[in-house]
Amino acid sequence: MHAFPCGTSALDFVGTLRARRNDEPTEKLDSPDALDAWFTEAGLMDRAPGARAADVEEAVELREAIYALVFARMHEEALPAGAVTVVNRHASGSPVGLRLDRDGAVVRDARVGEGLAQLARQTVEIVGGPEGAVLRECGRPECTQVYLDHSRGHRREWCSMKTCGNRMKATAFRARQKQESVVGA
Repeated sequence: MHAFPCGTSALDFVGTLRARRNDEPTEKLDSPDALDAWFTEAGLMDRAPGARAADVEEAVELREAIYALVFARMHEEALPAGAVTVVNRHASGSPVGLRLDRDGAVVRDARVGEGLAQLARQTVEIVGGPEGAVLRECGRPECTQVYLDHSRGHRREWCSMKTCGNRMKATAFRARQKQESVVGA
């Protein structure tokens, strides 16, 4: 199972490498099946695209390029040329196609390359557009998830209140309880 706390596919895709600053980050795209699952769980495709090992390598290369661009934009640094090249190469591809079935439902059928193109195009729009100014990284030290902070006042601290926010608040609560017991003793 994959997590989708960001509200944007490209940034959720970056989160497929969890805790990237840890000595041993957790790789969620470790097989073609995992990549297929990510695309369908993200809602980009209705059916698994049939990823191969080479597709996983391409996906990981794109993910790391997206992170490099997002990181540079968040820190107001020059965009790394290699990452720009990778993202632009993928963005020039055909995005996920849509069609209507006989019942009028939307069907998203695509190959891996089309899914990656869609993620790259979204990255171009985020990093190169006004949303780049509201890119943030989760405030939980173990988490490196990046998100768009559309909160009022741009004061959002965590990628998701359900996970990191609750953990941080529980940790702060336990620390206050411990401090109060020390002071009261």
